[in-house]
Amino acid sequence: MEERPIGVTILAVFAGILCVINAIITLRFLGFLPFIGPVDIVDIRVFSIWYALLYGLLAYIWFWVTKMLWEVDPQAWTFLLFITVMNLSFDFIILITGGSWYDINISVILNALILLYIMLPGTKEAFGTD
Repeated sequence: MEERPIGVTILAVFAGILCVINAIITLRFLGFLPFIGPVDIVDIRVFSIWYALLYGLLAYIWFWVTKMLWEVDPQAWTFLLFITVMNLSFDFIILITGGSWYDINISVILNALILLYIMLPGTKEAFGTD
């Protein structure tokens, strides 16, 4: 078994956190958990099967990426780059269509950190993508 660098372990942990965040958002869109926002709208439950399917798919993808990173799969770097950019695009679309920064701030911050980190030469070298 190939030894996993600490940076790749950190990426796997971030990907795992994003998996949990997307699973929580899926439950919110299924109406099981409320959206928590400003004081005037404290407990709003929303049901949207389309958004629940999309975020459920994202949760599964983040789980898969976490597994690939944990095993230091050489294809994990490319797929992580793709999924991070896709997730940031979804968050941007949510913002420009009237969504709340409060609901996506953790996702944006973690995805931006992941994107910056995977572009470092040492991270590329760990996956053999030089």
